[in-house]
Amino acid sequence: MKILLAASGGGHVRQILDLEPFWSQHESVFATEDTALGRSIASKRPVRFFAHFAFGQRRTASWGRLLRSGLANLRDSWRIVREVKPDLVISTGAGSALFTVIFGRLRGAEVVVIESFARFEAPSLFGKLAHRFATHKIVQSSALDGVWPGAHLCDPFEIVDAPRPDKTATAVVTVGTVMPFDRLVAGVAGLQAAGHLPEAVWAQVGEGGATSDGFTCVESSSFEEMQARLADAELLFCHGGTGSLVTGLRAGCRVVAMPRDPEFREHYDDHQFEIVEAFAARGLIQMAKTVEELPEALVRAREMPVRRATTNYAKLIALLNSWYPVGKSA
Repeated sequence: MKILLAASGGGHVRQILDLEPFWSQHESVFATEDTALGRSIASKRPVRFFAHFAFGQRRTASWGRLLRSGLANLRDSWRIVREVKPDLVISTGAGSALFTVIFGRLRGAEVVVIESFARFEAPSLFGKLAHRFATHKIVQSSALDGVWPGAHLCDPFEIVDAPRPDKTATAVVTVGTVMPFDRLVAGVAGLQAAGHLPEAVWAQVGEGGATSDGFTCVESSSFEEMQARLADAELLFCHGGTGSLVTGLRAGCRVVAMPRDPEFREHYDDHQFEIVEAFAARGLIQMAKTVEELPEALVRAREMPVRRATTNYAKLIALLNSWYPVGKSA
């Protein structure tokens, strides 16, 4: 069986990586965006790249740019499906993966749509559209149980009952793989300048993102390098992406998260507020909605007990194995 694993960059494709015990048993090809993470995957696995596309681009760019990126993604998605000829398409979203799902289904492949772990309260626009083409549907939040007929609930969130690793006096900043987040970088620089952050700081600032003279800044980083830095880091400052949050919590960091705000054209919608609020409500991280709230959030992060957490996809992987056992004919 040939599987096409379709997901946009960042947290969406990281969720696909967590399903490796399933897809590694089959002939599998990734379809994702040309990001640092995508290129890291391509160094080890077959990967096809499609153009970045999101319906929410209409809020941060012109309709013309939205149309151009949509057409480019449409072309790339058709080419990928035509060349790979998958028997099964698995997708965690988002917009960039929609046409791959549609074309895969139209060419006779079965489709598994996995609603993003980032959607706690309501389904994404990708999910609302893609589930109509799905052979199987999976949601990852109890609030979404029953949102689609026949959908399976697999909540992967899990507290890690293990001691915290030894840490060094370092802090990591990450803005994710898709867009810069200059307000966060400037906010951390302000903390350092005010004497609130004596730790050595290393920051991943995104392509063309703002930098600071006070700490090391890189535009992008491989997933392996980010994991290694977080393993040592006492503190993590990040946006509201689930990939960054879960990776930091898994590594036992004290996490301060500031969600991207669509009012500043930093994202397409306000779902990062939903994500960060959900993690903060569980007592796992500290939230700063604005730069002005960062100093108090940092104080709270230093005082709070560290609770490690991760995503355990054993149940979801078992479900996929039951649907598509090794040796099943296409």
